[in-house]
Amino acid sequence: MNKKLTIFFDVQELYYLPQYLPVFKQLQKDAIFESKFIFHHGKFDDVISKIIVDECLPATWVQDKNYALKFYLSEKPDWIFLGNTFPELDKIHIHSKTAQLGHGVGPKKSYYSKSDTPTTVRFVESDYRFNRLCEMYPEDNFQNVGFCKMDPIINGEENGIDFTKLGLDNNKKTILYAPTFYPSSIERFSKNFPADLENYNIIIKPHFFSMSKQKYLKQRELLHHWESFNNTYLAKVDDYSLLPFLKSADLMISDASSAIIEFAALNKPVLWCTFLQLRWNYRGIFSYRFKARMDKDYDDYGQIARPANSYNEMIVKAKNLLDSNFTSSNNAKEYLEKTCRNP
Repeated sequence: MNKKLTIFFDVQELYYLPQYLPVFKQLQKDAIFESKFIFHHGKFDDVISKIIVDECLPATWVQDKNYALKFYLSEKPDWIFLGNTFPELDKIHIHSKTAQLGHGVGPKKSYYSKSDTPTTVRFVESDYRFNRLCEMYPEDNFQNVGFCKMDPIINGEENGIDFTKLGLDNNKKTILYAPTFYPSSIERFSKNFPADLENYNIIIKPHFFSMSKQKYLKQRELLHHWESFNNTYLAKVDDYSLLPFLKSADLMISDASSAIIEFAALNKPVLWCTFLQLRWNYRGIFSYRFKARMDKDYDDYGQIARPANSYNEMIVKAKNLLDSNFTSSNNAKEYLEKTCRNP
């Protein structure tokens, strides 16, 4: 009998998991692969331990990236899947091959700069991104495979959420607010945000960093204040996947998050908050730093989402979108083909 190929999924951050799981489940169907998830210790080990059990994941823990590196050099798996950059790949590549499978298709320049340290192969989501990366890194290996994170919805495997269990009203339309951690719109929202949209369910799914990092404490204080409203559910850390909320919501509100592309790909309306809370060293004469952080793709969000330039404008447009019959424009469909679909 031939030896099984060993594949390790490096889970440096919990939010990598929704991108890995469709690949893992597909590999499970083929008896020639043996997979393992490598989790990095952190603030929410107890939550992650429960997820490991619930998802029946073969798992090993490491302390941090340095321990992960030592583990990979010792174990010598055939393949290591990475969600981001990783140190000393030249040492790993002596015995193992690596694949980069990014966790999002967002507008930050880091999407492209992740290939500054090339893996054996990088999987990308569309011809547009494939061609652009090939032009930037002509010596590297890129493969256009589509955006596998969305497979459970597209294949009908994702059931969505139970509104009653979240304390929400089945008879109301649902707004999903999914902001990123920086640059974010959270701090620019009113304390009465849920009351301003009291006729709708509101699900708030912040980025993992907003819930975990000390520097975003002010964001957490506001998020937990909104959680006290009867029409609002604040996603917990163990709600690690955005997919159930994407499946069930009627409208998304977001800012600089790749979630905008994911929701629009389901032919649902998106509000794009262009009013962001920028640090002082990203404003005024330092605005070039914001431009340097964001890729040119960010300016194209208007193709798939309705821009809102202020909080009050966002509230009005949210109500209008939910009270009207929404259809995706041809421009939106073309942009989605460009960014996260195979032609």
